[in-house]
Amino acid sequence: MDKVPNIKVISNHGVGVDHISLADAQARDIPVGNTPGVLDGATADMGFCLLMAAARRLVEGDRIARVGTEDLNRIKLGALVGREVHGSRLGIVGMGRIGLQVARRASGFDMQVSYFNRTRRTDIESQLGVTYQPLHDLLATCDYIMLCVPLTEETVGLIGADELRMMLPTATLVNIARGAVVDTDALTIALTEKWIHAAALDVTEPEPLPIGHPLLKLDNVIVVPHIGSATVQTRRKMAELSVQNLMAGLAGDELLKRIV
Repeated sequence: MDKVPNIKVISNHGVGVDHISLADAQARDIPVGNTPGVLDGATADMGFCLLMAAARRLVEGDRIARVGTEDLNRIKLGALVGREVHGSRLGIVGMGRIGLQVARRASGFDMQVSYFNRTRRTDIESQLGVTYQPLHDLLATCDYIMLCVPLTEETVGLIGADELRMMLPTATLVNIARGAVVDTDALTIALTEKWIHAAALDVTEPEPLPIGHPLLKLDNVIVVPHIGSATVQTRRKMAELSVQNLMAGLAGDELLKRIV
């Protein structure tokens, strides 16, 4: 910001603003805008896509289907058995806009949904049929854990070795939040030593993971390159809102979606 002394507005193409110093922007009276609301559905879709792909070992199956008859014959002997999604228990960590969208999708699969949030959401519990649980109880009882929290000082390293050990050995961790919410080294050990069954990640720390990282060598993890909002429709809406915020800021008007 000091290198651009005439800056009038910061318009972020996305929701997360952990890469922007909001305090410094506020001290300089620079409005900061983002794009909340328009990507919730697409990100929740990605979360559920990752959950189901990990549960049914979709990526492993794709690899086997491409390599030949010998491996294909192994499937007939039960070598590629996954875990069911319908009727299982889902724990959502972070019941904001995206968490709400995830809960709605889970209801269609008859999942039992629990959630942990910094502030309990009694307003949606009866509406969506979800149950509040303290984080440690949620980790210890759910078949699938989906992370939907923003990256803040409180959520950095939220899921570390202690939390991973609390999870069921049959559980799957899905991260559609930010990579730094999870301790990458601890997760690598947990998956290698089978503390948990699997993980599916749209985000990592660092991002991207360096080539040859041990996490990328494991069959029980799916990693995609932070594409939760990457649909034609959603990216168009994000771009339009980003431009609207930018033009409003340049004109001295109120931003449509303003953080500070």
